[in-house]
Amino acid sequence: MVHHRYATVEGHRLFYREAGSAGMPAIVLLHGFPTSSFMFRNLIPRLEGYRVIAPDHLGFGLSDAPSADEFGYSFDALADLTAGLLDQLGVTRYAIVVQDYGAPIGWRLAIRNPDAVVAVISQNGNGYDEGFVADNWQAVWNYQREQSPENAAALRAALTLEGIRFQYVTGVEDESILSPDTWHLDHAFVSRPGNAEVQLKLFLDYATNPPLYPALHQWLRSRQVPVLATWGKYDPYFGPDGARAFARDTANAEIHLFEGGHFLLESAGDEVAALIREFLAKHLPTA
Repeated sequence: MVHHRYATVEGHRLFYREAGSAGMPAIVLLHGFPTSSFMFRNLIPRLEGYRVIAPDHLGFGLSDAPSADEFGYSFDALADLTAGLLDQLGVTRYAIVVQDYGAPIGWRLAIRNPDAVVAVISQNGNGYDEGFVADNWQAVWNYQREQSPENAAALRAALTLEGIRFQYVTGVEDESILSPDTWHLDHAFVSRPGNAEVQLKLFLDYATNPPLYPALHQWLRSRQVPVLATWGKYDPYFGPDGARAFARDTANAEIHLFEGGHFLLESAGDEVAALIREFLAKHLPTA
């Protein structure tokens, strides 16, 4: 059974989905932009035998969304809140499932506490320079160089309903298998007053993530961390070279490329869930 809960961390109310019990091996699911833990709604029930925790990051989904003036949005800050939530829940060792923004949050958790993260499942969660699809990152890079009104306007297009839909449908051959609920829900959340400025802050702070990659790679190499990369190879933002690169740093990497896009769970959820269960059975067995 999946429970829907709230916790207060550093004065902020965070929503999270939870299944399983405290005695089970733990898995932490970290969502990406511009969605929420809703993206894991179909995966969580398939992870029987595990304690599954899937938070909404601050500013996303059903968690608090203070304005950019009220809170210093950064990936460091989001990782701090995630760590605080896990501390409250008594979770000290866990596997992570990361997608998009969830990856730099997960990498920070692993780098800060190398013993805590015992396995990585990355669904289009980038950790290598070659994973970036340059054409679709250019607007972000332009804004990072200069926060001009023109560069901000180009990024605000990603917050429109059509811009969010683009992330879901690109690379999916049969769009009819996708539920439009997903992009309509995401759009509703990012359209809350002041949330556009929150997202611009995070676009700007994304520049802090590639400099962390060497530390991530060293962690993978030194500990030979098991990694499962399930990747939509037509993702317009993170290409399949980002998935293949994990094999450079750990001999325990499994790479699976799918005919799909950025949100692979929406188009190949059954296949991805089966791979995750097989991977966890080897590297994080249940009692």
